[in-house]
Amino acid sequence: MQLIDAEGKNRGVVEINEALQLAEEAAMDLVEIVPTAEPPVCKILDYGKFRFLEQKKAAEARKRQKVVEIKEIKLRPGIDDHDYETKMKAVKRFFEEGDKVKVTLRFRGRELAHQDIGYRLLTKVKQETAPIAKVEVEPSMEGRQMVMILAPK
Repeated sequence: MQLIDAEGKNRGVVEINEALQLAEEAAMDLVEIVPTAEPPVCKILDYGKFRFLEQKKAAEARKRQKVVEIKEIKLRPGIDDHDYETKMKAVKRFFEEGDKVKVTLRFRGRELAHQDIGYRLLTKVKQETAPIAKVEVEPSMEGRQMVMILAPK
């Protein structure tokens, strides 16, 4: 096996018994680092400390990771201008936080006969958010509602 000692120096190809003896003399463990290499690479180190550092790295990586949520905004075809502006402020805030937005347009009763009004409304939302967002799922009908998913750029 290829051996790297406690100081990080390459000792070259060494027999297993000799590597174990060197690890024992240093009061450390013999750890296989690259088992797929030919010959396998082993290192003399404190395994407890090694595991602790690996866990610490993994925890740090998890902490930096941002979980993307999907926020939902519900609209109606006959939404008033002020209500629409309020909803758009919420949409922009969601994008600033790095979340995706699912815009749902619910049709009730005879509104279902006028799907073109709903499509125009979703097109208006798409145009207003174009500088800060991209369309992930184009507007489509799902039962009695039209759905569109936007993601921040």
